[in-house]
Amino acid sequence: MRKHRVAPDRGGMPHSLFPREVRDAVTPRATLLIVGVLTLQLLFIASYVGALHDPKPKDVPFAVVAPRAASAQAVTRLEQLPGTPLDPRALPDAATARKQITERDIDAALIINPAGTDTLLVASGGGRSLSATLTALVTTLERAERRTLRTIDVIPSATHDPNGLSSFYLVVGWCVGGYLGAAALALSAGAKPSNPTRAAIRLAVMALVAVLGGLGGALITGPILDALSGSTAALWGLGTLIIFAVGAATLAFQGLFGTIGIGLVILLVVILGNPSSGGPLPPPLLPPFWKAIGPALPPGAGTWSTRSIAYFDNNAMTGPLLVLAAWAVAGAAITMAAAALRKRAQGTPTHAP
Repeated sequence: MRKHRVAPDRGGMPHSLFPREVRDAVTPRATLLIVGVLTLQLLFIASYVGALHDPKPKDVPFAVVAPRAASAQAVTRLEQLPGTPLDPRALPDAATARKQITERDIDAALIINPAGTDTLLVASGGGRSLSATLTALVTTLERAERRTLRTIDVIPSATHDPNGLSSFYLVVGWCVGGYLGAAALALSAGAKPSNPTRAAIRLAVMALVAVLGGLGGALITGPILDALSGSTAALWGLGTLIIFAVGAATLAFQGLFGTIGIGLVILLVVILGNPSSGGPLPPPLLPPFWKAIGPALPPGAGTWSTRSIAYFDNNAMTGPLLVLAAWAVAGAAITMAAAALRKRAQGTPTHAP
C-alpha cells in the first residue's frame, strides 16, 4: 500500500502543520500584545496630530499699558476679538509689564503710545511659536488702526537654541531615561518585584540612574553645547527629579500590571505627555484637551520648569515641581505597596496536619 506524503508548501513546511505552527508562534498573549501595540500606534498619531496640526491662540495672558482712557478701550477691543485669542488686562507701566513677563504671569504686553509708535513686548524664551503668533496678531490689529508697531523680545531664546526647543528635547531625554531604566530592571529580574526589599533596591537603583542622567543632561545642554543658559546645578536637580518621577511611576505600573505597565507609561508620558508639554507649541496654542492635561504630566511640568530655569530666573516653578514630586512619591509608594501585597498573596507554605 502506497503512503501519501503531505505536500510541502513553498517554505518546505507541510500544509497540515502550518496552522499549528501559527498557533505556536502567535499565542493569545502575543496577539493581545500586538493589539496593544497597534492601539498605542494609532493613539500616538491621533494625539500628536490632534495637538499640533492647527495651532490657534486661546486666552493668552496679555497686558496693555496705556493712558487710562485708551487702556480701557484697548482691553475691551482685545476681549472682543473673534475666538478670544487673548486674555487682556491693563497694567500701569512698562516696568510692571516686563516684571510680569519675567514672572511668567503674562506672555506679552502692548505699550500704546498715543503720540507715536506702539511697542509689543514678547518673550521667545517661553516658546518662539507663541511670540511669533502674537507678533503677527498684534501687527494685523495695528495695521487695521493705521498705527505702527515695533517688537522687543525682552527674554530671547539662546543663540544656540533659536527655536526654543532644547528645553523640550532635554526633558524628553530625561523622561526616556526614566521609563527605559525601569523597563531594564524589569527585563533583568521580572516586571513585578517579589518582595518590598527588592522593590526598594529597584527604587534605589532608579535614584542613582536619575542622579547620573540629570547631571549628564544638564552638562550636555549647558556647558558642553551652550544650548541652554541658567544654573547647571538647578538643571541637574530638576533632571534628577524628572527621571526619578517617571522611573518610579514606571516601576509602580509594572508592579500593578506587569509588562503591560510599560505600555501604560508610554501612553501617559509619550503619547499624551509630549504633545501637551508646551514644547513644540506653548500651552496657549494647544487645543483645550491637551492644554488641560499638560501641566499634570511629567513632560509638561518638566518643560515649563526647564524654561523657567533657563530664561525666567527660576520663576513660577512651585506648581510644576509639586507635580513632579507627586509623581515621584506616589510612584515609590505604589511600588512598595504592590510588592508588599504580592508577598502577602504568595503567603507561606502550608503543612498538612
